[in-house]
Amino acid sequence: MKILLLGANGQVGTELQRTLLVLGELKSCTRAQANLKDLQGLRSLIQDYQPNVIVNAAAYTAVDRAESDKNQAELINSTAVGVMAQEAKNLDAWLVHYSTDYVFDGEKLEAYIESDTTNPVNVYGSTKCKGEELITSSGCKHLIFRTSWVYGFHGNNFAGNMIRLFQEKDELSVVSDQIGVPTSAELIADITSVCLMQALRNNTDLSGIYHLAPSGNTSWYGFAQYLLEKGQSIVDGLSSHSVNLNPIPTSQYPTPAKRPKNSLLNTNKISQEFGIFMPMWQIHVDRFLNQNYGH
Repeated sequence: MKILLLGANGQVGTELQRTLLVLGELKSCTRAQANLKDLQGLRSLIQDYQPNVIVNAAAYTAVDRAESDKNQAELINSTAVGVMAQEAKNLDAWLVHYSTDYVFDGEKLEAYIESDTTNPVNVYGSTKCKGEELITSSGCKHLIFRTSWVYGFHGNNFAGNMIRLFQEKDELSVVSDQIGVPTSAELIADITSVCLMQALRNNTDLSGIYHLAPSGNTSWYGFAQYLLEKGQSIVDGLSSHSVNLNPIPTSQYPTPAKRPKNSLLNTNKISQEFGIFMPMWQIHVDRFLNQNYGH
């Protein structure tokens, strides 16, 4: 079996290089090796390699920049994804793709299920939503994993930025009225390989959209608080450095892109279909701290 991994140097892609290795022959392409802005080049890459599975971990993820860079965000998150879906359909290959909680408006009071109506409130969410639609309408076999608040050992993310800021600042204000679940790139990659293995065995029965996030919930402020409390015993210099964390409402932290207030994703479907147990979100945060900063 041949697997083509796109976005191999991103925070999720780096972890996927580890978990996909045991499933088949893996061709890992970084952004430089597979430029999603070059649609013909992307088609040629897929047609030449003839994969049984395409795993797309590449995306335009700069949420605020997307507001003023809609064309680029749309090209990478929508149009290129449509090309992947067409080629997957032609090859009878599986397409694994990652989407986001930002396809929803965040107005629902409880966790979102896969069939809830999408209603993105920013450009990034709109382009990811369009990408989903292009996959589902193509008729290709697909696993679309919607995830939230992704962080990991690699790349730029909230967890790593907070640890750096704790070391530099005496006081920080963090938004406390947006609720979600921090999701580790490591967990995403582990679950992807488990689901893909089962999907390949069952052929088309498991094709669809799935929510992928750990158990529990918190706010950005709660996430920062946990990182600080745990980090003080692990990260060099933090135990002797006092940081005041202040909770603030979204209204006090204006950004170009609006964020949904509620990013909670109900994961009953993926648990039932694939027999997966979702660990509490704190477990992988502990792993992140120990592996990145522990001795």
